[in-house]
Amino acid sequence: MKKNKFGKIKIQRVDPGQLNERLLLINLYITQGLTLFIGIIVLFFQKRNPISVLQFPTNYEFLLWGFGLAAVMFGFDFILSRFVKEESLDDGGINEMLFRNRPVWHIVIICVIVSICEELLFRGAIQHAIGPYWTSIIFALIHIRYLRHWIPTGWVFLSSYALGYIYIQAGTLWAPIVCHFLIDFISGLVIKYRRGK
Repeated sequence: MKKNKFGKIKIQRVDPGQLNERLLLINLYITQGLTLFIGIIVLFFQKRNPISVLQFPTNYEFLLWGFGLAAVMFGFDFILSRFVKEESLDDGGINEMLFRNRPVWHIVIICVIVSICEELLFRGAIQHAIGPYWTSIIFALIHIRYLRHWIPTGWVFLSSYALGYIYIQAGTLWAPIVCHFLIDFISGLVIKYRRGK
């Protein structure tokens, strides 16, 4: 009988320069799976049903909140990129590696998974317990690749707080999910086609 090799698996910190596209994608899907799992566990302890938290709204007002905030964030990002050096906004090349050679259908899948998993955990579960301010601090801290520079860290914090705000105003988790998806998807397309030129 064969022995399994699970005992030889080691978890260690990896420098972004050591990652290739395949490892980055595996890492992304594992972390999003963990994010979803943790979100469901937190909701369970809050005695809340994930299905009801993700219930699709009957009206479409949430789309105005989601699209509206995405437009504001892209506008602010455009202005920021005009006045701030590119190296100050650098994430270590992670987004470049993730989206550069990815087909559009795969970018869509990545963005759907990330937006649903992260919003369920952060807005749906954590914000319910500790509010948008502290949730945004945690959200900024887990985006560790931005912590080298204060501008992207501050931008992630403000983005998270704005997502929390539209969640409260719209009354549905689908408002921040739509916004999060649009931000990631459009940014992914910009990276993909900018490199293509």
